[in-house]
Amino acid sequence: MSEAETELDGLIDANRLARWMDEHHLPGGGAPLEVTPIAGGASNEIFSLQRGAHHFVLRRPPRHVPAGRNETMLREFRVVAALRDSDVPHARAHAWCDDTDVLGAWFYIMDHIDGWTPMGALEPPFDRDVEAKRGLGWELVEAIAKLARVDWRAAGLEGFGKPEGFLDRQVDRWLHHLSQFQFRELPGLDTAAAWLRRHTPLHFAPGIIHGDYQFANVMFHHGAPARLAAVVDWEMSTIGDPLLDLGWVLMGWPNPDEPQRATGYFDYAGMQSREDLLQRYAQVSGLPVDQIDYYVVLARFKMACVLEGGYARYVRGQADNPKMAAFGDYVLDMAARAAELSRTSTLAATD
Repeated sequence: MSEAETELDGLIDANRLARWMDEHHLPGGGAPLEVTPIAGGASNEIFSLQRGAHHFVLRRPPRHVPAGRNETMLREFRVVAALRDSDVPHARAHAWCDDTDVLGAWFYIMDHIDGWTPMGALEPPFDRDVEAKRGLGWELVEAIAKLARVDWRAAGLEGFGKPEGFLDRQVDRWLHHLSQFQFRELPGLDTAAAWLRRHTPLHFAPGIIHGDYQFANVMFHHGAPARLAAVVDWEMSTIGDPLLDLGWVLMGWPNPDEPQRATGYFDYAGMQSREDLLQRYAQVSGLPVDQIDYYVVLARFKMACVLEGGYARYVRGQADNPKMAAFGDYVLDMAARAAELSRTSTLAATD
């Protein structure tokens, strides 16, 4: 068996998939289907599908499907489809499947985006032109500011999430999630949890949340100026407080006078300050950002709880993706930094 066939084994049956695509009248019907794995996903599998002149992307859970992951595919498809008439950059969704007889798991198909993701080395000219590189930051923040403005009810996302009491549930929800697989202490997590409970904002304007918004989950068009082509990987999306996405961006973003953490994958040298990004987000979204410390602490707290699940699966030999080995130190760093900001923040406690 070739290396390519090994990567598809148990994940994609090209002949069966081609028949399903024909039955659902996707473009390129009848043409040979070429399937190629795409690197990048840590928790789900991504494949390039080429049929004649038509290029798609398929997302599905890993070979050993974790509980609830099939349903996540439908949620992803639903939110991407809801963005069709919005100004939020995204890949057009085509079809989804909940018949496990086709590929052994649920999946969905969307357009392929010809772009790049700033993971590690940057594409030219962003690798040498500081002003062009700063454009990546503006585009990153403006996309979620636009997402916050989407009328999610009109887009068909009524019932997609439970915005009422969203912030009140966060600490207990993620601690419960963590309790299902926790096998080690995470210093600082309890400190952050207690602070979050005391500082939960009393009001917010509900909107669509991506849930894992960062440079790793966006794609840019090639060449300058920076133009965001698509927000991708919507597996943690819901309806709640959209400022959490801004906190997610800022949780690892250093100011120009601060050192970078070794755990990051993006070189922030020359990038704008957190305050600059806050002002741009507020300008585009129309939302207040005066309580941003709460959202940054919550982002770090949630990140630690979420990635500890992947690391626990890796430690137990239940993870297909070796990238999850790197989660171990990153989880500890996020928990410690959540506690650090909770101790130094000047945000007043809520009543």
